[in-house]
Amino acid sequence: MQRPFIIALDLDNKEKRLELLTQFKNESLFVKVGMELFYREGRQVIEELKAEGHQIFLDLKLHDIPNTVGRSMKELASLNIDIVNVHAAGGKRMMTAAREGLEQGTAAGQKRPLLIAVTQLTSTDEETMRSELLIERPLNEVVQSYASFALDSGVDGVVCSAKEVPLIHEACGTHFYTVCPGIRRPEDEVGDQKRIVTPGQARELGCYGIVVGRSITNADQPVEVYQAMKQEWEGLK
Repeated sequence: MQRPFIIALDLDNKEKRLELLTQFKNESLFVKVGMELFYREGRQVIEELKAEGHQIFLDLKLHDIPNTVGRSMKELASLNIDIVNVHAAGGKRMMTAAREGLEQGTAAGQKRPLLIAVTQLTSTDEETMRSELLIERPLNEVVQSYASFALDSGVDGVVCSAKEVPLIHEACGTHFYTVCPGIRRPEDEVGDQKRIVTPGQARELGCYGIVVGRSITNADQPVEVYQAMKQEWEGLK
């Protein structure tokens, strides 16, 4: 199974994005395009990245009524992206509509994008769930339940903390994709993430793919950091 190492292009202007990717020369990468970048540059950034040979995780976390999400996914499927996501909190009908929209929007003979659902943001902790989201169940139980709802809806996998992967595989099977942000080196700042691990720990926990942002994009030598973290992810060091 391919185990993607995804670089989050969470940069605040186009020049920084171009400067970063130029340092990788002609290497084909797997990159994440989030809300900030997509809202600023739109379809053009997807087209440019695809022309450069990169794979794309379009991280828009759709969460709306089923009809709106389904129609939106139909449009996004035409971008030839590789992974796209929704919020599992939108419910089974919404997730089912998202998958159906992707299927309708994917050109004949093409493979539809993987659809994954966010269980709980890695910036969320137990206290936030109880005091702000008014969810009384334990975080792990909520994440496992949301993953099961996603599986029931025909979704391919989830976005989750690497620490939750064993629980999700227990409920949904090891074939169920788990894409994990909140990946840091021991020396990196934690920032706004609460549930974080290193690339090696993510591998040991059974993650399908990992998403790494500031550890690389804020580094003085981003290519070197990328190569070192990718080797750790692949079990080569």
